[in-house]
Amino acid sequence: MCNVIIIGASGHGKVIADIVLKSGDKVSGFLDDDDNLPKEIIGFPLLGKVSDIQNYKFNKLFVIGIGSNQTRKKFAESLFGINWYTAIHPSAQISIDTEIGKGTVIMANAVINTSAKIGKHCIINTGAIVEHDNVLEDYVHISPNVALGGTVKVGELSHIGIGSSVKDNIIISPNCIIGAGAVVVKNINVSGTYIGVPARRMG
Repeated sequence: MCNVIIIGASGHGKVIADIVLKSGDKVSGFLDDDDNLPKEIIGFPLLGKVSDIQNYKFNKLFVIGIGSNQTRKKFAESLFGINWYTAIHPSAQISIDTEIGKGTVIMANAVINTSAKIGKHCIINTGAIVEHDNVLEDYVHISPNVALGGTVKVGELSHIGIGSSVKDNIIISPNCIIGAGAVVVKNINVSGTYIGVPARRMG
């Protein structure tokens, strides 16, 4: 059994706590810099601020429970000597040859098919479909009910919005936001925000 501390006590962090428990591991508590949080979050203690991590790092595993890609990257790169926990909900369907990076979170009913490669500290959210031979670089967030066709590549720090779809064999540049419900049918080579059907760059 792993003892896990979650960095971030908002809604995303609470969902991760549920995944940890349903995986048979233990939630030791949360770390969060918000001074207005209660002393207990869904039954688990607020252990302190993120800077207090040094008091716990020798006996615990950690996972970043923060939805913002940029914030996850900031914490992951600034915290040294940390053992990262990979949180996978037991209902997720993951191919035996999928590669999953440390610190990634895979939520309930997600599907990741054969030969996919998922980077570190990614989020594959509830009910998302990541098809065969996909490559998701570090700090990517795939929102609930997204469908990525086969052989899609999503660049670092990109966020694919809720309910959106990406056609087979598409490349999405790093630092992109794909809006809710958008449909990507052509490669995206310029960072930015894309919305609509088919998806077009805003501004």
